[in-house]
Amino acid sequence: MSILQAIILGIVQGITEFLPVSSSGHLIFIPEIFGWQDQGISFDVMVHMGTLVAVIIFFRKKIWELVTALFSKNPIKKQDRRLAWLLIASVIPAGVVGYILDSNSRSAFIVGVSLIFWGIILAVADRYSHHIAQKKELMSDLHTLSVKQIAFIACAQVLALIPGTSRSGITMTAGLFAKLNKKAAAEFSFLMGTPIIALAGGVKLLEMIQSGTGRISLTALTVGFIVSALSGVAAIAILMKIIQKWSFLPFAVYRVLIGILIILFLV
Repeated sequence: MSILQAIILGIVQGITEFLPVSSSGHLIFIPEIFGWQDQGISFDVMVHMGTLVAVIIFFRKKIWELVTALFSKNPIKKQDRRLAWLLIASVIPAGVVGYILDSNSRSAFIVGVSLIFWGIILAVADRYSHHIAQKKELMSDLHTLSVKQIAFIACAQVLALIPGTSRSGITMTAGLFAKLNKKAAAEFSFLMGTPIIALAGGVKLLEMIQSGTGRISLTALTVGFIVSALSGVAAIAILMKIIQKWSFLPFAVYRVLIGILIILFLV
């Protein structure tokens, strides 16, 4: 892998991890478009860890509040403590299913179908959210989420194990169906992603250390990690601003179009 390839894929991961368009899908079909050899799991693990760093940097204040509230007995932090434990518990469905299946499918056909199908569902969720907004029933405070709502979003996160689904996309979609407003749905998606990315990334990182990085140099892995972290911070900042003015419909349309192109030209 060249350094230029590592930079491009790092940027792709950093941007698409936080947009509801599937980062894993893009990491599969973009190398095919350019005729690059598949970068493999080792590189994917490193750029995913880079986006984990991006979340921690962007939401550092909120994450610190949640972490310090975990074992605090201060009644003022009761709501933060509840939310923190529920976020940790949200890892269980995806963690258990991911461990059982341990799927590393990199099929372009599966990516294309998933992009199209979940893109359509995202569009439906966006229209549903608009309808609920007119009734003024949308929620903006994450602390008011019920256990049932969080469980629903956590179970939806399991679907992200299917390439092309998008972890952020499916959790944002579930958040909209759970009556969160767009900003809250995105924020909850990112916070929920922190423990699951850390868990999955840690397991894969340990496997990579034990088995080696294969044909990819340490330099390329480092470059991919740094670039994905930096571009990830920028992507979160941009998304959190634009979704307050725009709908999720453009992302849904993009998913469908890209999915169709993948099936037509790469399958």
